[in-house]
Amino acid sequence: MSVPLQLSSLPAGQLSVETMFQSIMSMMQQSQVDIADLKHECSELRQANSSLERQLRESNLKESQGYNGYFRPSTPGFMTPAPSSPQMKAKSPFLSPSLPASLPSLSASIHHPSPLGDNANASYFGTTRDIPGFYVVIPAGGAGTRLWPLSRENHPKFLLDLTLKGRSLIQATWDRLLPLTSASRTTIVAGPSHVTSIREQLPDLLPENLFCEPTAKDSMAAIGLAAAILAHRDPDAVIGSFAADHMISGDEAFLAAVAEAVEVARNDYLVTIGIAPSHPSTGFGYIRLGDPINIQNAPNARLVSSFKEKPEARTAAAYIATGKYRWNAGMFVTKATTLLSFLEEYKPEMASGLREIGAVWDNEPARNKILEKLWPELEKIPIDNAIAEPAAAVGRVAVVPATFGWDDVGDFSSLTDLLPAEANQPRILGDPSLVLTDQVAGGIVVPGSGRLISCLGVDDLVIVDMPDCLLVTTRARSQEVKRIVKKARDHGWSKLL
Repeated sequence: MSVPLQLSSLPAGQLSVETMFQSIMSMMQQSQVDIADLKHECSELRQANSSLERQLRESNLKESQGYNGYFRPSTPGFMTPAPSSPQMKAKSPFLSPSLPASLPSLSASIHHPSPLGDNANASYFGTTRDIPGFYVVIPAGGAGTRLWPLSRENHPKFLLDLTLKGRSLIQATWDRLLPLTSASRTTIVAGPSHVTSIREQLPDLLPENLFCEPTAKDSMAAIGLAAAILAHRDPDAVIGSFAADHMISGDEAFLAAVAEAVEVARNDYLVTIGIAPSHPSTGFGYIRLGDPINIQNAPNARLVSSFKEKPEARTAAAYIATGKYRWNAGMFVTKATTLLSFLEEYKPEMASGLREIGAVWDNEPARNKILEKLWPELEKIPIDNAIAEPAAAVGRVAVVPATFGWDDVGDFSSLTDLLPAEANQPRILGDPSLVLTDQVAGGIVVPGSGRLISCLGVDDLVIVDMPDCLLVTTRARSQEVKRIVKKARDHGWSKLL
């Protein structure tokens, strides 16, 4: 706003293009600084407000349960100890005490709202949102190789606090879904190496609801295992599968979409949730919307016309231009028995094996015996290829188009977009006092070793400094980090992976 005044004060005829350009650039730079300051102040206020609300809720809970100073009541996953000061900030993405020996043991001692979610700022007490018969399944697998060396096989990204809010991705997923269900109906499927860390991060997870798969067999086996167990426990169960390592913004819209998907699933559909694309991404699969479905309490539901694999850029842009495509976030809601029926039709051997395992799962000796016999023979295949795509071809898959924000945090480039930063500065995931920059813009720096990192005159770099290794690449090539992971394995560095 100061530019017009400056220009108007100049005599007529003395305005040059250069003068106008310099004035405009000066105004834009000042605006960027002002906006960054405002964002920072708003973030601090939200964190302080969230902390006070959390303390009040915990105080009310203690009073309602007769807390006397000697008894510490059990709390749901979204209730965590209040911070000693809302102004303190976590300085490490590592939360679990049982970390690999090579990784830093810095842990965040405070809590802030769940990453990219608004449920930490909302009170669900006194509000009935529970969906009877709805069970949550959280597949917690994968090594997150595109986020190496921050994410490791034994401590993958879903165990990390990637926005320094005090909650890991799996904790945020738990927090987000708990209003629709309960701890008794929230299950997790994970591998043996992750069980201990998951139990530490989710103390309210019931032991019988942590399903440990002997080896990774991709999403169909993981979700199918949960479906077989839950169908045996409750033949009327409706299950919803949601990845442990995704970020969601707009929890109200998310919960509404899930509730609508449950209504559709009760009509024997396999239901997915379609994300409105914000740009023509080549890193996600797409869902083509079909005709509307006339189901009560599900006004947005449509049939899935088809699933599309990750496209190249021009095709992705063409998809978005039609307005008929949504991103495939891998979220599925269906009856447990319906999922098993689809498996019997399209993958009968897998269905038979999973039903046998589910029938004896709650008998540990019988479970171990049948897993040893049947699990190695199960096919390794994604749920999309196994049942979603063939079922969609015959009109048995539905989609609920949703409006909430979503990101699978698939690489350092997407992580960079999720972190706050000052104008013309890199994002910092960790202690900012360990990073010095001069004439540096864009990119991300992870100071995980405790060493000082100095950057001069470089833009859009990805620098991940861990105690045992260092990664340096560009943001543009962050999708290719898995190539260096493969090379490290081939050269005998598996212990660092």
